[in-house]
Amino acid sequence: MEYTHLGRTGLSVSRLCLGTMNFGPQTSESDSHKIMDTAHGVGINFFDTANVYGRQVSVGKTEEILGSWFAQGGGRRERTVLATKLYGDMPYEGAPEAGWPNSGRLSALNIRRAIDESLKRLQTDHIDLIQFHHVDRETPWEEIWQACEVAVGQGKILYVGSSNFSGWHIAQAQAAAEKRNFVGLVSEQSFYNLIVRDIEREVIPAAQHYGLGVIPWSPLNGGLLGGVLKKERDGVRRYEGRAKDALESHRDALTEYENLAADLGVEPGDLGLAWLLHRPGITGPIIGPRTADQLDSAVRAVDLKLEQSTLDRLDQIFPGHKTAPEDYAW
Repeated sequence: MEYTHLGRTGLSVSRLCLGTMNFGPQTSESDSHKIMDTAHGVGINFFDTANVYGRQVSVGKTEEILGSWFAQGGGRRERTVLATKLYGDMPYEGAPEAGWPNSGRLSALNIRRAIDESLKRLQTDHIDLIQFHHVDRETPWEEIWQACEVAVGQGKILYVGSSNFSGWHIAQAQAAAEKRNFVGLVSEQSFYNLIVRDIEREVIPAAQHYGLGVIPWSPLNGGLLGGVLKKERDGVRRYEGRAKDALESHRDALTEYENLAADLGVEPGDLGLAWLLHRPGITGPIIGPRTADQLDSAVRAVDLKLEQSTLDRLDQIFPGHKTAPEDYAW
């Protein structure tokens, strides 16, 4: 496994981040524990979750699964860089239904409450990276940063990151943090893959300027970049509804993409992950395996080195963006 610093920090994280969204809804607790043990076994130390994950099963279920795994000891918590998120509505003691005022967003009250509730579910005394799951257009950054400063002072969190922010949101956040002599954001988690490259316009340039590590989610675009055409031919998977529409709209490009992977002798999914690992400003993509076997296959991408000719060919198949305003001005 390769490691890199998370943005401008001194924190070392693996170049693959283990996503846990499937833990609970798709993957049992025991299988989730096996996947996390396997992740440590191959050197992945960076785990990502969120307080809203697993609510199809029960409130905070995914964090609880991580917490029961940490409780087994054996250095599991100590060897993990733990990232979780807050923003979405969450029931809390005294208000068991979601949607009650102050049960979500980024008010100082909810930041304090959400962190405390996550700590209980995760069975730990601190969160390494707390991430804002969405921008809050109604709460001033002075309030947000004051709440985070308190949490840092209490030892409950170490770093703060964003998710799904635009470039100007990042600039706004960092300007407010600088006035307070606070570190501010150190990472941004964004939707990014070969097919969806919008963040190349402004988010990645902003992240690089302010020293944020970019953590791509959905790196294979919901499986479209994971060999979808071969699976379709082999009868492994059928696509309906929006998934089928997405497949049809990209079929020609995906055909070229899978042919390129075959010419290189690699799996399409490995190629898609490796491409992200070659992009500037990228810390590492989030992989969300449902099984330990899926995790093993993703790890191969870290060792896959792509020639410039291959990177150029991928840009031809899936055109990207220039930095704004060049992308749309000239």
